[in-house]
Amino acid sequence: MGRATTSFDPSPERGLSSHEVAARRSRHGANELPSRKQRTLLAIIGGVAREPMFLMLVAAGALYLALGDHGEALMLLGFVGVVMGITIVQERKTERVLDALRDLSSPRARVVRDGEVRLIAGREVVAGDLLLLEEGDRVAADAVVLAANDLSADESLLTGESQPVTKRAVEASESTAALEALQPGGDGLPIVYAGSMIVQGGATVRILATGLDTAMGRIGRALATIEEPEGPLQQQTGRLVRRLAVIGITVSIMAAALYLLTRGDPLHAFLAGLALAMSVLPEEFPVILTVFMAVGAWRISRRRVLTRRLSVIETLGAATVLCVDKTGTLTENRMTLVRIATLDGETAVTGGTLDRVSPSQRALIEGALLASELRPFDPMEKSLRIFAAATLPALPTEGRVLAHEYPLQASLMAMTHVWQQENAQGPAVIAVKGAPEAVVQLCALGEAERETIARQAQDMASDGLRVLGVARAEHAGPPWPQHPRQFEFAWLGLVAFADPLRPNVPAAIAECRAAGIRVVMITGDYAATARAIAREAGLPTEPLITGSEMAALGETVVRDRARRASIFARITPEQKLAIVNVLESGGDIVAMTGDGVNDAPALRAAHIGIAMGGRGTDVAREAAALVLLNDDFESIVAAVRLGRRIYMNLRKAMSYTLAVHVPIAGMALLPLLFGWPLALMPVHIVFLELIIDPACSIVFEAEPESRDTMRRRPRRADEPLFSGYTLGLSLAQGVIVLAVVAGLYAYWNVAEVEASAARTMAFTVLIAGNLGLIFANRSLSETIATTIRVSNASLWWVALGALAALGVILAWGPLRELFGFAPLSSVATGLCLIAGASTVVWLDGLKWLIARRR
Repeated sequence: MGRATTSFDPSPERGLSSHEVAARRSRHGANELPSRKQRTLLAIIGGVAREPMFLMLVAAGALYLALGDHGEALMLLGFVGVVMGITIVQERKTERVLDALRDLSSPRARVVRDGEVRLIAGREVVAGDLLLLEEGDRVAADAVVLAANDLSADESLLTGESQPVTKRAVEASESTAALEALQPGGDGLPIVYAGSMIVQGGATVRILATGLDTAMGRIGRALATIEEPEGPLQQQTGRLVRRLAVIGITVSIMAAALYLLTRGDPLHAFLAGLALAMSVLPEEFPVILTVFMAVGAWRISRRRVLTRRLSVIETLGAATVLCVDKTGTLTENRMTLVRIATLDGETAVTGGTLDRVSPSQRALIEGALLASELRPFDPMEKSLRIFAAATLPALPTEGRVLAHEYPLQASLMAMTHVWQQENAQGPAVIAVKGAPEAVVQLCALGEAERETIARQAQDMASDGLRVLGVARAEHAGPPWPQHPRQFEFAWLGLVAFADPLRPNVPAAIAECRAAGIRVVMITGDYAATARAIAREAGLPTEPLITGSEMAALGETVVRDRARRASIFARITPEQKLAIVNVLESGGDIVAMTGDGVNDAPALRAAHIGIAMGGRGTDVAREAAALVLLNDDFESIVAAVRLGRRIYMNLRKAMSYTLAVHVPIAGMALLPLLFGWPLALMPVHIVFLELIIDPACSIVFEAEPESRDTMRRRPRRADEPLFSGYTLGLSLAQGVIVLAVVAGLYAYWNVAEVEASAARTMAFTVLIAGNLGLIFANRSLSETIATTIRVSNASLWWVALGALAALGVILAWGPLRELFGFAPLSSVATGLCLIAGASTVVWLDGLKWLIARRR
């Protein structure tokens, strides 16, 4: 990482070549700072080694060594290595998934390389890169300003001062050394700094320093990820784990004391208490939550949606309202100029050009182009430039320079550009383009002319077209007025664009309706345009509320109408926050899309802020919880569907985990209470954990979504993970398996079956019952006969692997002795497996009875 060593040259460039970029990156490294969030392999191993389950396993192995049982000790410690290895691999995979998602959601940079504009990750820029900055961009590295247009930057991350500072273009006389000596925070500097945010204007800059050589690096500021507060699921899981841990430790101590008092063997009393503690400790719960959230984020990213905050995944399934932009989300954002209108009349545009252009039409096209950006990213401005290049003999920007710009404002929904001749001769030309009613207000027009324009705009909007008004003025020269209203504009006409609806939108909206999710369209377009698109998309066209109505009506009326509205038209970005607040105050869980700087407050306030990745600013991306890479409404619905699937599968995994601990804990405790030989020792519980861990984190995570996933009402946001139904079902399932295993074990002890044989049969029944619980919890309502037809390869790998491992233990003498088992005949083994598997009948019967009662 380092600084450019060449002398400074402010002349325009084609940017670096690919060869130069590779050489500089090889020499200086990536444009990044050391992260405090990285977890090395040693850190992961250290975290696993401090887990209570791991410490108890090591303690049990050491105790077996103290008892002289070296074979059992070595096997137990071997299992410790296996369990630790599985956990480390799992955590490492999760960490890689999160790292990949952080990289994808990092700030982007628009650079010029090999003469082409490219959008790359900020960490990929190198010293010497030519960077294009716009309002809302996060600056990737320290850079000198080559050309600027009314540029201001927020450098509060570096200086602590919230007031933006202005920037200017560098002068040829300024040296590189002088530029490097400048410090952030002053007005009028020709340099922008890494980590600052462009809040106004645009610029072309050249990278001077990257990574540790930036001002950010020199003062030791790391761009650390914001600490994410715990979500409701994390809080619920934490409370559950702490309560069960306290219960487990208390019961284990009492059980060990009971064993010591009744049998007088302190070492075996400690082993019995340790086995009970291991059987009760719910160490899987935090692992389940971590894996499901991380892998869930990865699954969502495959649908072109990036998760910036993992806690939002649990909120997706509770969304009740989706507030979406029309342009680019419901529509293809593929604008085409299809109609122009002057006061002389309207003309349809076919084939992307006009064969004959009247003087008034030519003035309209030139004015619209002059009011557009030089490097257009807006689809309408791109369409205008293509049309003008095909229609006009020469572009009106030739021979002119952009002298001043008035950006779009809430008080004036229009953009104004001031152009001067390159030789500074003659008056400046001012072009304005924006909402027709806003541009009309700037012009001195008669009543008849205003009525004609209003009728033309209404007709175009009724056909679903996006309509912009254009006007032109002249001015003697600087100084420029404070506001565009001070110019004397002459009306030029209207330009109208068609943006076709995405073909998948009607089906996606129908799916939302079936899922009990209300879709609300928010647009800056006319009400007539919004209604036309809504009708085509399958959305209700009423109620509709406009931005002017929101501003004029009282708060109570607005609140009542906004909660029922299907369309918000002529809405400013600032009004999005009011819409979010109104909907949330009514109890809705709101997902809101946005792309601009002014959308950031609404994105932050919404339960689920969704930034547009294709056309969105870095400000919007950083404020949002999700980033939509393809700006497609169907991707939002897919994310909601996946969020519901993740939550449902998470409940299944938690339900199974709680249920399976009941028979394990019961078989560790009941022999102590009734004076039977111990049925479970630490080695048996470790073997069961080798089945439970992959089942709860892999099998259930891979479960396909239920057939009715998008036919259910959204769940309550405050719904507990273990509702009364889920908790009761889990405990009832566990008690059924425990009743079968404990009943048979009691019978074998009464029948004076040898202790090792009774333990072997009970363990075999328990393994089969455990597998039955996995199958039963694939659905919390449907029977196994229904879910067995749903494919899940992970399920069969775990089930067959568990049975194969059990078969090896029972068949191989040395391993069988280490487990304290006795040889079983094939008939006895089969009967035990059938007895354990029979629990599924009871489990299905239980679900059937509960379903009837509900």
